[in-house]
Amino acid sequence: MPSAINAAVAQQTAAGSVPSTTISTTTEGAGGGTGGIYSAIISRNQPIIRVKEKTYEELHKKCLEKNILYEDPDFPPNESSLFYSQKIPIKFEWKRPHEICENPRFIIGGANRTDICQGELGDCWFLAAIACLTLNKKLLCRVIPHDQSFIQNYAGIFHFQFWRYGDWVDVVIDDCLPTYNNQLVFTKSSQRNEFWSALLEKAYAKLHGSYEALKGGNTTEAMEDFTGGVTEFYEIKDAPKDIYKIMKHAIDRGSLMASSIDDNLGFSYGSAPRSDIGKLIAQMVKNLENAQMTHPTVDYQGTDERPAWTIVPMQYETRMSCGLVKGHAYSVTAVEETTFKGEKIRLVRLRNPWGQVEWNGPWSDRSEEWNFINEAEKIRLQHKIMEDGEFWISFEDFMRHFTKLEICNLTPDTLEADKLQTWTVSVNEGRWVRGCSAGGCRNYPDTFWTNPQYRLKLLEEDDDPEDEEVVCSFLVALMQKNRRKERKLGANLYTIGFAIYEVPALDFMHGTKHHLQKDFFLYNASKARSKTYINMREISERFRLPPSEYVVIPSTYEPHQEGEFILRVFSEKRSLSEEAETMIEAERPSPIIFVSDRANSNKELTADEDAGTDGEKTHVDDKKVCGARAKRGLAKARERSEEENQFRNIFRQIAGDDMEINAEELRNVLNNVVKKHKDLKTEGFELESCRSMIALMDTDGSGKINFDEFRHLWDKIKSWQKIFKRYDTDHSGTINSYEMRNAVNDAGFRLNNQLYDIITMRYADKNMNIDFDSFICCFVRLDAMFRAFHAFDKDGDGIIKLNVLE
Repeated sequence: MPSAINAAVAQQTAAGSVPSTTISTTTEGAGGGTGGIYSAIISRNQPIIRVKEKTYEELHKKCLEKNILYEDPDFPPNESSLFYSQKIPIKFEWKRPHEICENPRFIIGGANRTDICQGELGDCWFLAAIACLTLNKKLLCRVIPHDQSFIQNYAGIFHFQFWRYGDWVDVVIDDCLPTYNNQLVFTKSSQRNEFWSALLEKAYAKLHGSYEALKGGNTTEAMEDFTGGVTEFYEIKDAPKDIYKIMKHAIDRGSLMASSIDDNLGFSYGSAPRSDIGKLIAQMVKNLENAQMTHPTVDYQGTDERPAWTIVPMQYETRMSCGLVKGHAYSVTAVEETTFKGEKIRLVRLRNPWGQVEWNGPWSDRSEEWNFINEAEKIRLQHKIMEDGEFWISFEDFMRHFTKLEICNLTPDTLEADKLQTWTVSVNEGRWVRGCSAGGCRNYPDTFWTNPQYRLKLLEEDDDPEDEEVVCSFLVALMQKNRRKERKLGANLYTIGFAIYEVPALDFMHGTKHHLQKDFFLYNASKARSKTYINMREISERFRLPPSEYVVIPSTYEPHQEGEFILRVFSEKRSLSEEAETMIEAERPSPIIFVSDRANSNKELTADEDAGTDGEKTHVDDKKVCGARAKRGLAKARERSEEENQFRNIFRQIAGDDMEINAEELRNVLNNVVKKHKDLKTEGFELESCRSMIALMDTDGSGKINFDEFRHLWDKIKSWQKIFKRYDTDHSGTINSYEMRNAVNDAGFRLNNQLYDIITMRYADKNMNIDFDSFICCFVRLDAMFRAFHAFDKDGDGIIKLNVLE
């Protein structure tokens, strides 16, 4: 099952508590009916992300005009679209429906849950979600556009629509399907000539890169992709006392719901039914399968993965004597009450995506309990004696045998409530970057504060006259992105969670968008947090907190794990959620010397050098400044450090008559001075680094810098050197990349999260350390850029216009 780490383990703080580019959109809507979030889900006018080049309509029209059948170049009918981790030692044949059967149809008599029969792929989690989807016709039409046919205007092209991290994506496919012995290998309909379910599965496989990418998963993942809804997850043994009422509300409100039985091997829903095709394939892969089972190379405990041999998992038997299957997803299709022998009985209707293998206990299709139910009631409950995978079970038996319940709500209205509510929805996309913003949970206080931060302002309390508490209800949902699609690259789901901290009104950070620093989290306990850190695609939690300003910290459990995420916040009343991001600025950057000033600058340097200390003394004497002040001025003027004198002499010796030095000469000057600092472990500056410094400081394109520019550079390097030493606590000559945010702040620069990510990627080594050479190069670049920007920003409005040369 997914590895769940209790928040109590992950939240240890000094205060005694227990432990990218960002796109933000905010929408507001009603909880149900024809408005609000629900209508946004089913609206046909929502923005759609199309295929790379042309829309479905354009491609369809082109095929009709040329009288050709569409062939999908992005998901070709070959092995690359099937599997990525292994090669099956048989050859599947890709066929179009009219080559498989006579009179193929897209949908026969409406799409319903009995049209879905699982094939030889461990994606029952996906098929269980489809079965739930068929119960809501409006949602079904949103995902499966019904204006498609094998008869009228047929061109071998179909399309389906899925919700992907805030957008509806239109996925276009051709109708070539993998077959073996002229039978569909994967999902099929109970009617041989109906193909909507097989084509829907293919579109979903294309969305994730291959059919194999669909092996093993959680039903809520597909439910969310069908609706854009938000998921609630229950361990049945720990479920609330009114779980039956919650399930009933879910069905009544059109929520999608599924359940499963833990197989103690993995919460992957990866088993498939026995079939003739399966037996043939199993015989051919038997040797490969046995070898992989005998010599496992990967530990899958606590992940949503299963060994590669379960791609075709017919030999993996998990059926129990009662007819239920472990490690398998079932759709919850109804929750009802009926009268049995004068007493109320609560029932749950489930469907096995296999289209066969049913519960054989009380209230099963042929059980004697139905003999005491009249015909009208049987019709109301749609009782049928048929091996179609659907069956009734008593609520008590359901609670006894099943271990997980997943509910995908079309709105985040609490299912215990008796009325629908209005919610404000904020969506933030972000990412964890290794070495910069992938700080891990509170167990890692040195890096936790570097995680992306999102300010949440709860502005109004709930409207509940029966509730005396002044609180705001809201729901936080954290979803990691693209991990399934990247499986072929070795990606697995991260263990994720989040924490929520209050920013007190008296805190100087209150009301700002500044990134909270390490000390804040060391001395402040979280006000709320996810119950666990778990390796699922999304984790969500409901909260009730007083109106105030908060910060939400999404994180992986371990640090240094890089990935993208989407953070959604649903609140009953008005709220504001946005990424905490510092404004880009620098403290009083020194003015830049332009080309026209260069000659005068060098002349002044020569005159000053010729005059020496005598010139300074004469200047003071001529002014006849009062005694005490004159002495201080003379002492200060004459006070030249050994380093300063060395540095001037070296520069004059190296520069020559033109008083300018190139990159190689700059390296000699800097390294001669730096090597005298015995407490600084460094091999000196690389020639390439000095070339970068010259390029940034050089204003006339000569490839050299004069003494004033060099003096400005050296003064900065000395101050930055002190900062570097401060964070090089182990005297290794490097600092951890996570400390760059603090070091940059100490140097007087204020950057946003995207720039910190860029700095880490540009200057950190493979161990996420930054050496002295890279550290100084980074700061020189920042300083030069700020100085140049301010030189061009004449009116100080923070906006400049540049021509191509500039």
